[in-house]
Amino acid sequence: MNIEEFREYCMSKPGASESFPFDEHTLVFKVGTADKNKMFALTSLKRQPTQINLKCDPERAIELREEYASIVPGYHMSKVHWNTIILEQEVGTEMLKGLIDDSYALIFDSLPKRVRELIEK
Repeated sequence: MNIEEFREYCMSKPGASESFPFDEHTLVFKVGTADKNKMFALTSLKRQPTQINLKCDPERAIELREEYASIVPGYHMSKVHWNTIILEQEVGTEMLKGLIDDSYALIFDSLPKRVRELIEK
């Protein structure tokens, strides 16, 4: 998966939006509404090779890091809840989509019920 495919997949999620809240190089994907949204993925457009940060269940995060050299603790994020995945290495497209799905679901489920209901409509 390249950066364009990553962006398209993230934006295909219900209620997803993209922005540059930190600087002009860090692309952030959020889910929610304008008044209540949370980050589920981010990437630096400057770093090579491309790396993305995704939220992950803490136990699964450790398992993934032990199994894949290209999955490391989240860069500039909570090392417990976020992983950094180096794209175009050993993690295939289908697995990466699954990790994006998991990150999105963790964040979506943490949104207030009224926000989830608005997105699901």
